[in-house]
Amino acid sequence: MIRILLGLILSLGLVLSAPVSAQDNSPNPPNDRTSTGGAQNLQDILDRQNQKRIDDQFRRDATGAEEGAPAIDQLGTLGGASDSDIWRAYRYGSADVRVSGGGDVAKTVMQSGGMWWLKFRATTLHTLMTYSIIGILVLLALFYLIRGKIRISGGKTGRKVIRFKAVERLGHWTLAISFILLALTGLFTLFGRQIILPLLGREAFSTMAIAAKWIHNNVAWAFIIGLVMIFVFWVKDNFPDKTDIKWIAQGGGIFNKNLHPPAKKFNAGQKVIFWSVVIFGTSVSVTGVSLLFPFQIPLFGHTFEILNAMGLPQLVGFGELNTALTPQEDMQFAHVWHALLAGLLIVIVIAHIYIGSVGMEGAFSAVGTGEVEEQWAREHHSLWVEQVLAEERAAPKDAQEV
Repeated sequence: MIRILLGLILSLGLVLSAPVSAQDNSPNPPNDRTSTGGAQNLQDILDRQNQKRIDDQFRRDATGAEEGAPAIDQLGTLGGASDSDIWRAYRYGSADVRVSGGGDVAKTVMQSGGMWWLKFRATTLHTLMTYSIIGILVLLALFYLIRGKIRISGGKTGRKVIRFKAVERLGHWTLAISFILLALTGLFTLFGRQIILPLLGREAFSTMAIAAKWIHNNVAWAFIIGLVMIFVFWVKDNFPDKTDIKWIAQGGGIFNKNLHPPAKKFNAGQKVIFWSVVIFGTSVSVTGVSLLFPFQIPLFGHTFEILNAMGLPQLVGFGELNTALTPQEDMQFAHVWHALLAGLLIVIVIAHIYIGSVGMEGAFSAVGTGEVEEQWAREHHSLWVEQVLAEERAAPKDAQEV
């Protein structure tokens, strides 16, 4: 899972740093700008439209000169710098900006690199989130129509086995409820302007947006607490072992009503969900805290330095990632990474909710009452229930009565 997370970070850097650093690394022939007196020409415009890397040093350096026409008075000349020169210096960060407070963040007067983030959020992110959520819902509906509800195939015994203690269920529901609230408010923030605003109007949307922001920012702490709780309670039972190989080879018995591969307390599918929630949830939490405290916890400049040092971007032919990120750019990367992983978690959790409710008979009681039907346990977690029953039989009678 660590490799997957690292690969996702690398992919994000490679894809999203392209507009900031280099979209196309193919070498371009030298561009002769003598006909325009050193200014940009048609070839520069075409190269930018084709997302090619251009040498814009000629523009970066064109920020005026101290020598030139002298400034006479307020109505006279600007000396050696024109308005376009000044704004160009702002754009490329070469202007001598002085602020009384706010540090480097306040010194960024113009950040044209943020346009890629705005476009990505308004188009690509919307598309990915929409198709992912609709896609998983359609797949689950089709699976239910074809397979139906996974029933307890053997005769019910009427005996109950304790699966999760009260404190374990508290951790699960703290995480689950907080995640649902975060997912709903996050989706509202992403799609609200396009869907809710036209339907309810500006005033109603404004009230809902303020409430969604407050819920999202504060419920996040409950999510982090729940994440820590379930990790502490269940990590020891979620390490992969050889029984998972057989479970995966038999498809978990999902497609065969009479097949029940052996499993311990958690089967291979549950382990995948557990580690996905732990790893992706941790990453979402870290970027979320970074967004809660803007510009205080920069993450991606240092992350890209590590990837460059490991040689991963160079290995796939992208060259070194841009590490000289402005505070605004670092926040934009944090937002995109936060949203992408949150979307992935939403898809995973939707599948988890399905199998734990309408998809499988007897599954919900495990986190509902904490007890499961013994036959359900034998069919889905046979190795675990055998161990539990053996421990009960070996326990002193006095302890069993207590």
